[in-house]
Amino acid sequence: MTIYATAGAKLFIGGVLAQQSDDFVEADFNSETWTEIKELEALGSLGDAAEEISFSAIGESRTKRLKGPRSAPPMEVVCGLDYSDAGQQAAIAAEKEIHDYAFKVEFNDAPDGGTPSERYFIAKVASSTEAYDTANAVMKLNLALWVNSNVVRVDAAEA
Repeated sequence: MTIYATAGAKLFIGGVLAQQSDDFVEADFNSETWTEIKELEALGSLGDAAEEISFSAIGESRTKRLKGPRSAPPMEVVCGLDYSDAGQQAAIAAEKEIHDYAFKVEFNDAPDGGTPSERYFIAKVASSTEAYDTANAVMKLNLALWVNSNVVRVDAAEA
C-alpha cells in the first residue's frame, strides 16, 4: 500500500465547458488550455454524495431510504493572495460569469519517470473572497467551486 501527501498537488483552471447529460470522460478535457492557480494552501474536498429520498411505510413502521440525485459539496480552495498570478486572476474573473469552467487537479504521486494522478471536473466559481486575518498572517484568496459534474479520475501511470 502506498499513500501520498497533498504537498506538491496543483490546481488548474481551463475554459468554459458546458454541462452535459452523460458523465464526462478524460477525452472531454483534451482540448483545454490549463492555467495553474498558484500559491495553494488548501484544496478542500472533492467528490459526490447522493441525496436522500425517504419514504415512511405506515404498515411497516419503518422509514426506507433511497439514493436520489448526486451532488458535490463546494470545493473550498485557499490560496496565498498573489495579484500577479494568472490562475488566481482567471478564477476571480470566472466568479463574475454564469458559466461552468473546466478544472484539473494534479497530484504529486507520479512513479519515477511516469505521470501523476489527475482529477477533471467542471464547476462554477461561486465565490472569490479575500481574507486578511491578523498581522502575522498571509492574505488569502478563498475560492468556492460548485462542482457540476462527475469527477474523472486518472490514475498515476508508469513510464
